[in-house]
Parts: sequence; C-alpha cells; structure tokens
Amino acid sequence: MKQIFVLGSFIVDLTCYTPHLPQKGETVLAGPFRIGAGGKGSNQAIAASRAGASVYFMSKIGADDFGDIARKTLLTENIDFRHIVEDTVNETGTALIMVDKNTGENMITVSLGTCNHITLAEVRNCEADIAGSQLFITQLETNIEATLEGLKIAREHHVKTMLDPAPIQDFMHSIYPDIDYFTPNETEASELSGIEVTDIKSAETAAGIFIARGVKNVIITLGKQGVVIKNNEVCEHMPAYKAGKVIDTTGAGDTFNGSFAVAIAEGKSFVEAVKFGCAAASIAVTKQGTASAMPKREKIEALLAGIWSKTA
Repeated sequence: MKQIFVLGSFIVDLTCYTPHLPQKGETVLAGPFRIGAGGKGSNQAIAASRAGASVYFMSKIGADDFGDIARKTLLTENIDFRHIVEDTVNETGTALIMVDKNTGENMITVSLGTCNHITLAEVRNCEADIAGSQLFITQLETNIEATLEGLKIAREHHVKTMLDPAPIQDFMHSIYPDIDYFTPNETEASELSGIEVTDIKSAETAAGIFIARGVKNVIITLGKQGVVIKNNEVCEHMPAYKAGKVIDTTGAGDTFNGSFAVAIAEGKSFVEAVKFGCAAASIAVTKQGTASAMPKREKIEALLAGIWSKTA
C-alpha cells in the first residue's frame, strides 16, 4: 500500500438541496439539509484512502463540535491524523453549499476558520511523514504560507507534488516548477492562465501555458466534458465515464484528485491514472453528499472493467 500525504483543509459542509440555485436577491425554499465532513484536504484524503492508499493528513481544527466531527470522520476512514492540530482560539472551517436537485450543480462559500492559521512550524513537524510518502497533495484552502512550506519540504525530499489551485488565491508564480501535477477546473484554469476555458480546445491552450511556466503535468477538469491532460509528451481529451444519473457534483474534483493520486503513487502511467480518477469522479456524482459519495476501490475498478451495472 502506497503512502500519500495530504496537507489541506478540514471543513464541515452545511448542505441544502434546492429546486434551483437562487438568483441575486432571491429566497428559495429548500430541503433536505445535511451536515457532513468536507474541505478539499479532507475530501481528497478520504478519496485516496477509499481508493487504496495509506493516507496521512495534516490540517487544523477548532476546539468545538465541528472539530469532533473531524476526528470521528478521519478515524472511520482509516486516515492517520496525528498531524491534526487543535486551535483553541479560532473555529473549525465551514462551507455553505447549495445543490440544484435537478441538475446536481452547486454553489459554495467557504469560511476557512482554523485552516487559515496553520503555522510553518506545524507544517515542519510533518517532515518525516512527507518525506516517506510517494506523493504530496495540497490545495489553496489553507493560508498560502502553509501550502508553500509543504511544497518546499516535499521537493527537498524528492517527493512528487500535486496542487489543486482552489479556491484561487494569489500565489507566487515561481512555484509552478515545483508542481508535478496541477489540477485546476475550467474556472481556475481561466483565471490563472488568462485564457477563457470554454471547451476542449481552449483547455488545451490553457494547459500549454501552465506547462510553459514549469508545471510537469496539467489536468484541467471540465465537469461532464471530462478532462484535458497535457505534458511534454501527450495532449489529450478524456471523457467522463457513464455511471448513472448525475445527482450531486459537489466534491467530484476532490474525488478525482484523491483517486488519481493513488494511481500515480502506485506507478500507473499518467493516462491510466487519469482514467482511474475519472471513473471515481463519475461514480461520486451519482450520489448525494461529498465524502459520503466517494467510491471504494472495487467500485472504481468495476466501472473501468465495464461491469459497473453488476455492482452499482
């Protein structure tokens, strides 16, 4: 079993399912309402664990009821959380999520809480476990100093790195050469590249810009259109798999990232790892919820093998 280290956010999701997403100034009657574990870091850690990796997770939580949810969730998911730090001053992060019951599309706002107060010393305390991993994953849902320090430690120990640039923050362009796998969605790719990503061709153009900046491998996720991948050897569009009706797209990108990371850590090729991640995400969107919808490895392999209908 390969080891993956995730540095990122734990955030509690407060989710409402609506008949349609509200317009500016509109009040919409909604339901049902759910509270669950979330945050890009936690989501990607759970996806990686379910896909078959040994996962270490570093984050920061408050001394509150939402912090208790973090510990219970990570314990249930067999994730090593020895590097979770408790903050007695700031609250655990929270996300307010609205999901259109008809299309599965969502709108999300995030309050980072404690995740915005991770210190450099707290990240450095993780050095031995980062060094012992096959892949280091991080996002931009913590204070940027923590993200940069984690990437620095990983590179010092020649550990492959993956950055999900969400939610977009200002960060130094000099870190692009430190990123082995870069996984923006179309919105993030548009803002960071300066190219409006609306289709496969524009996604390929944006991916080329990131390669020119020093990123080794780029994956731009395009929702139901699948993904566009690019490095110095391949530029390819890969469609999403059909696993059933799309119910909820929340966390699909995190499912892709965590599952893709496992495949890379296990030595699969770039293309094969992307297929593995696409299959996982395609399953996740057929269920309500974020972490709760993420598939275990046998489900992913069943879809890839073409026997999904017998296991769903």
